[in-house]
Amino acid sequence: MDASCPTISVIIPSYNYGHLLPRALDSVLPQLAENDELIVIDDGSTDDTATRLAEYTTRHPRLSAVHQENAGAAAARNHGIRLAKAPYVLLLDADDELMPNALNVLRAIVSRDTEVGMVLGAQISVHPDGRERLRLPTAVPKASAKELARRYLLSKSISISHCCSLFRRDLLLQRPYPENLRSGEDIPVFCHLLVSAPVLTTEQALARIHKHADSLRHLRDDEEERALTIVDEVFSSLPTECQPLRQRYRAQRYLSLFRAALNAGEMPRAGYFYRRALRLNPLQALRWTYLRKGLRWLLSS
Repeated sequence: MDASCPTISVIIPSYNYGHLLPRALDSVLPQLAENDELIVIDDGSTDDTATRLAEYTTRHPRLSAVHQENAGAAAARNHGIRLAKAPYVLLLDADDELMPNALNVLRAIVSRDTEVGMVLGAQISVHPDGRERLRLPTAVPKASAKELARRYLLSKSISISHCCSLFRRDLLLQRPYPENLRSGEDIPVFCHLLVSAPVLTTEQALARIHKHADSLRHLRDDEEERALTIVDEVFSSLPTECQPLRQRYRAQRYLSLFRAALNAGEMPRAGYFYRRALRLNPLQALRWTYLRKGLRWLLSS
């Protein structure tokens, strides 16, 4: 790699996390090599984020703070990716933190294989009650684009997360985060990365990821519309050989909605979602893991 170009750009999108942002910044700054950079995108925060960033930028010249009108995490990530100068990008959430030496580990991996499109590392999940759990990355086999997409979207045997993954910037520019989504916006991007270039893994823990009960993943407003939009966004950037998976993935999204409605005790809504999945892909909907839940819904009706 060109020595005049930063090796890794760490990008932190932040919205009203001024109280936690110093933890993230302090985990990154000591690890920056001479040509690395740290970019924080303040997504229209209304707390003390701007003040905190001003304090840090006066002391750390390799930290760039950029303010934008509130537009969501996807827009903040895209903004940071466009500004980045490095060939590789690490996207760190403002409430999480890098493990010591994480950037050195990643730097060594990409220096050995400059064609790698993504590096998946281990993470330490930190739960609200203080419990911690080491999660190792899933193996990514050498396989066709269709098989890799099937494993990620349908069998869920490949897992990808922000904070403990490194992405090639040119691939992120090819498939930006869909800014019309406020949750699930990472799925189309991760799937594109997965099928576009080689993937490497390391069992080295790269980040501590703090779990929150109020995560956007748990919001269910407009959930059907959002689920179908995710399907459209995923397949809009996948190669032709992957397109036959589209209907199965649509059924999978309905089955996920069915499970969420069932767990919430919303039986009529659960039935609606299950029937939609059954029409789209009977074999998938009749797998025992879902059929058992379907019988539970039927007995409760």
